[in-house]
Amino acid sequence: MLKQSLCAAVLVMSGASPPSGREIIHAMHDRYAGKWYHTLTFVQQNTATRRDGVKERSVWREYAALPGRLRIEFEPADSGKGVLFVSDSQYAMDADTVASATAFVHPLMVLGFDVYFDPVERTVTRLEGLRFDLATVHEDTWEGRPVWVVGAPVGDLRTRQFWVDRERLVFVRLLEPGRRDTTRMSDIRFNKYQPLGPAWLSAEVAFLVDGHEQWLEEYTEIKTDVPLGGALFDPRQWKKARS
Repeated sequence: MLKQSLCAAVLVMSGASPPSGREIIHAMHDRYAGKWYHTLTFVQQNTATRRDGVKERSVWREYAALPGRLRIEFEPADSGKGVLFVSDSQYAMDADTVASATAFVHPLMVLGFDVYFDPVERTVTRLEGLRFDLATVHEDTWEGRPVWVVGAPVGDLRTRQFWVDRERLVFVRLLEPGRRDTTRMSDIRFNKYQPLGPAWLSAEVAFLVDGHEQWLEEYTEIKTDVPLGGALFDPRQWKKARS
């Protein structure tokens, strides 16, 4: 296992012709395993842009316990509205009760956070389950920085793919066909990375559809490694944890 880990890191960092997606995941994991923050809290300022150009703003509060748990509270908090992601399930909350529960592997959690905690094979299995082709990789640049593109050949911006900064080994971009309308392309970008100790945080996330920004998240009041009780991530205790 150690030999495989070292080989993956060397391949990714050497500039040799592209490593596999599995090797990139290996290198991401090994770079930050034991160094990434375990909890994260922040206030999220949202800007939604409608088709007519009108902007609507909202505020969410988020709590993450890594790997795999994320709580989003919609303001005002006493509305009891929000979303909970835990154990590859999504719970929509309304009036402090579960309005719906569905199976859901959150790709942004997997690529942006869980990859640094979960065993490599678990991450690979989840990404393959999300239909990323880990065998197809090419080099590109993004915002002036070299990246690996996993899931699509050169010039293909229509196939499901994720982009990884080659130096920092952090996720920066996800492209995939729309879930309801596959003729449209979703483009999610992790922007404005800032260091948090030996780890990183993208302080802005932009969601575009067919090149047009529809949703922007800006994070403030960022805190890491603060104690978070398990009740925060239990849908049955949503109201109690909020209170």
